[in-house]
Amino acid sequence: MHAQIVLFDGFDPLDAVAPYEVLQAGGVASGGAVTVELATAEGPREVPSGVEGLALRATAVLDPDRADLVVVPGAAGDLTDSDSEQSVLVRLGRTLHTGLPALLKAVMDRPGRTVATVCGGSLLLAMAGLIEGRRATTHHLGMEALDATGAIAVRARVVDDGDLVTGAGVTSGLDLGLYLLERELGPRIAHAVEELFAHERRGVVWREEGHAPVGLEVTGGRA
Repeated sequence: MHAQIVLFDGFDPLDAVAPYEVLQAGGVASGGAVTVELATAEGPREVPSGVEGLALRATAVLDPDRADLVVVPGAAGDLTDSDSEQSVLVRLGRTLHTGLPALLKAVMDRPGRTVATVCGGSLLLAMAGLIEGRRATTHHLGMEALDATGAIAVRARVVDDGDLVTGAGVTSGLDLGLYLLERELGPRIAHAVEELFAHERRGVVWREEGHAPVGLEVTGGRA
C-alpha cells in the first residue's frame, strides 16, 4: 500500500506528521508492505504550515494513479475569527483555488483507493463538494460547518465510511493511522506500532453496520 500525505499552505503539522509516522512504522513492521511520502498538488516543494516558523518539505506530487491511500490534514490557525486571513476556514478555502480538489476527486473516483482525513481535512473535502451525503467527522468545533455542507457529520473519534475514513480532532491522526494499519494489514501490525508509540487508541470506530441505537445517537449539528 502506497500512502501519500497531502500538504498545502497553512496545513496543521500534527495532522500530517502523526499519520505519517504511524504508517511509516507500519511499513517497517510489515517488511515494506506500506510506503508513505509527503505530497502536494504542485509537486516537491517547501510547504509552510499554519504554525509560525514550521514548514515541511513535500517530495512528490499527489498522484491518483500511484496512491492507494491519500491522507488529508486540516489547517492550523485562528479558530475564533472566521474572517481572519489566518483562520482555519480561510486557509482551507484557499485550497479550492489550487489543483488539489481535482486531484482528490480523481483519487476518490478510482476504485480501490481510500481517502482519509484528520481534523479539518474532512471540511476541505466537504468545501470542495466531494463528500456530500457521506458520513464523516471533524474537530468538534467544525461539526456544524461539516453538517451544513451536505455531509453527514458523526460525532466519533474515527468514522469508517468505506473508501472514506475520517478522524476528529488533531490528535486523532494517531488513532486514524493505527486503524488504517489494522484495516489494511491486520491487528498484529497495528498492535506492534501502538506499543512502539506507547499510545492506546481511543473510542470505537464508527461504521454504518450492526443494530442502530434508539434515542442515543448524536450526529453533528442534529441531535
